[in-house]
Amino acid sequence: MPKLSPDQPFLHPETEIANATFGAYVEIGRGARVMNSAFHDYAYCDRYADIANTTVGRFSNIAAFTRIGPTDHPYSHAAQHHFLYRSSYYWDDAADDPATFAARAARRTTLGADCWIGHGAIIKPEITIGIGAIVASGAVVTKDVPDFHIVAGVPAAPLRPRFGQDIIDRLLALAWWDWDHARLRGALHDFRSLKAEAFLQKYGG
Repeated sequence: MPKLSPDQPFLHPETEIANATFGAYVEIGRGARVMNSAFHDYAYCDRYADIANTTVGRFSNIAAFTRIGPTDHPYSHAAQHHFLYRSSYYWDDAADDPATFAARAARRTTLGADCWIGHGAIIKPEITIGIGAIVASGAVVTKDVPDFHIVAGVPAAPLRPRFGQDIIDRLLALAWWDWDHARLRGALHDFRSLKAEAFLQKYGG
């Protein structure tokens, strides 16, 4: 098992990283591709996740074979093929189209703190996944997901909130995901042993 660092992400073999930043205690799984994205502290992705143009919140949990922020082809044009914007692949005298790549990079996806993205899920560009939310395995998310809600299906639809609204509000007020490393360690036993309401009773949310 890796020993995670506050200074450098733990990159498993065969990762592909381009224009990405990483906070403390970040892990990137084998074969994952991360482009134009920012992983905040404690976030991780598992094997072969493909993540583009995304802000990944603290403690985000991203399972294997997920696709987050996939880019679209120019389907309103006469052709959809990438010869339109990767033109240098095909002609020595044709430059790539920077406007296409800039437009793609601007369409940011946001994952909230401590969300859980299940195996094989797809999250479209410009979607926000709320704090503590769960995206079920295989879901295709085309709309924002509220804090602490569970969605599933193709396209993803709401199943239920994880907790009642009072507990959700108290967790948002407590915002444990913003605690420092020492405070997290001090509360580790309670994170493991207490359900959400009991945890809130002890820590004042």
